[in-house]
Amino acid sequence: MASSVVVISVLLYAGFAVMALGSVSLLYPPRFLGIPTRARALAVLAAGLAAALVAVLVPPPPARAGPHGATRLDDFVPEFQFAEFHERLVRATPERVDRALRTVTAEEIRLLRFLTWIRNPRRLWSRQPESILNPPAAEPILDVAKRSGFVVLADEPGRELVLGTLVVRPRDARVSVPDDLAETGRRFAALSAPGYAKAAMNFRIEPRPDGTCRLTTETRIFATDRDAARRFAVYWRMIHPGSALIRAMWLRAVAERAESGR
Repeated sequence: MASSVVVISVLLYAGFAVMALGSVSLLYPPRFLGIPTRARALAVLAAGLAAALVAVLVPPPPARAGPHGATRLDDFVPEFQFAEFHERLVRATPERVDRALRTVTAEEIRLLRFLTWIRNPRRLWSRQPESILNPPAAEPILDVAKRSGFVVLADEPGRELVLGTLVVRPRDARVSVPDDLAETGRRFAALSAPGYAKAAMNFRIEPRPDGTCRLTTETRIFATDRDAARRFAVYWRMIHPGSALIRAMWLRAVAERAESGR
């Protein structure tokens, strides 16, 4: 399933690139690229547009279930249409990995600020509140996430942390978050009203016999109806390459901090 998302994302961005080439060629047809006329340039533009439309209009995948009971993530998003998974071996104890996970900052995660700028370019010329797409460089990234729309669904120090957020919701929806952790998780898991897509992300620490840890992160998104799934599918296909890279770099930053003893 993950490979199909990669293929569709590649098709989408290839379509954008071909459209850009066709647009420029309408002004200055590059003969050395086999585009000697504006008519040929228009055909290139149309081909790029067709590729991008195909990528956008591919139906979202059906909901599927994960391996039940494997992680706390199953308690909150047992079924999902979209997901990604990353892992890394960390040469540190579970306690050090957990501490690093909770204290790693945006500036330690390579390419994070650049990739979030691509998704949120307005922050260069407008004052925006801090968020996961506009993170302060030196603050723990998890603290920023929890202040900007993510809620803690489960927290087992040294084992697993689960965060959740709504990535699609009706325009007039009002969301209240109770102070009680168990109630927050119960409401999140029970949400099934039409018009929503809920996302949950975990970080799981699994100690190994050799003294190292397997650090994993999985993100699952469940859309509560077909329209919400279609809306999120377009967004997911656009951000998936950057999202996957951010998560891989996030785990790398946690590993480097844990292994250095910071």
